[in-house]
Amino acid sequence: MSVGTSSAPGARGAPRPPAPRTPGDLAGLGLDPDELPDGLVVADEHGRVVCFNAAAARVTAVPAAEALGRPLEKALPLEDLEGRRWWQLTDPYGGLAIRVGQPERNLLLPGGREVLVSARYVRVERLGPVHRVVVTLRDTEARRRTERSHAELIATVAHELRSPLTSVKGFTATLLAKWERFTDDQKRLMLETVDADADRVTRLIAELLDISRIDSGRLEVRRQPVDIGAAVGRHIQAYVASGQAADRFLLRLGRPLPDLWADPDKVDQVLSNLLENAVRHGEGTVTIDITPTASPREGEDVGTSVTVSDEGAGIPEESMNRVFTRFWRGSKRGGTGLGLYIVKGIVEAHGGTITVGRAPGGGAEFRFTLPVAAPAYLT
Repeated sequence: MSVGTSSAPGARGAPRPPAPRTPGDLAGLGLDPDELPDGLVVADEHGRVVCFNAAAARVTAVPAAEALGRPLEKALPLEDLEGRRWWQLTDPYGGLAIRVGQPERNLLLPGGREVLVSARYVRVERLGPVHRVVVTLRDTEARRRTERSHAELIATVAHELRSPLTSVKGFTATLLAKWERFTDDQKRLMLETVDADADRVTRLIAELLDISRIDSGRLEVRRQPVDIGAAVGRHIQAYVASGQAADRFLLRLGRPLPDLWADPDKVDQVLSNLLENAVRHGEGTVTIDITPTASPREGEDVGTSVTVSDEGAGIPEESMNRVFTRFWRGSKRGGTGLGLYIVKGIVEAHGGTITVGRAPGGGAEFRFTLPVAAPAYLT
């Protein structure tokens, strides 16, 4: 009769499932613990640290050589937010044998630095002694940045909505209460103001929806053939019709341009934002160069590049790396500061790239490049 081990009470002859693979087995997977993005600390059955990867050293500011071989509570002295020593509180090697670990929670390192910590207790046998304690560490700074960004977004939206809605409410209440006292011209002025403020609220809501889609990776791109030269021309004509001098704009087309497949509405949104920035914040001639260029997409030889530049004061060098972040407004107030963040999201959703620099005339220069992205049946 063969002797077998059971995986559950009463399951005679059933093969025992393989023991859980622990971080100590990472070498068998061909994976170096230092390649892991999160901090990894492993203690053996005696509570001595046998693995302390590079991310753990970075998060704790403790060199791996100093931590290896030390007791876990000495190498990783953690406290909860009430100042209690975490290892004494949780007692991973004692207590109930049914415990499997500790859920992720905020703990404090010496000096008060906050980290996210979770632990897993590895047992060779069910209900047996702890064979390994596997601890993962994550810095909370990224999460805090996200939380701050969300708080800033809410505050900005509340501020931007309050002003036009206050205006709309004030004018409509005044008109309803005193309609007969106003002349037709006064009524028209009030209604035009209400209409402009309603448009402002609509634009803000559209921006928020775009940001939500960009941040969640759900921004849809519906590709169609796009004549980008004609698209720029339409924007220039709209500015001239609104009172801008025609000679303020210079459109230069490099030939031959490749056929471009992109979302025409979203490309219009990118062009509108970049041209509005150049007209509103720049000076002198606004130059738009459209040229064929190397494609940012692997497997394609050529793409389309659009450069929008002006002759104003430009963007300070120290601000260049913040231009495409949320709420960046430069030196002049106005707007939500979300436009360029959305522009970058749209360009990257197309598989393209966008950069900012200084124009030859001294002003700001924005350059975005889109891949041709032709459908497979055309290639």
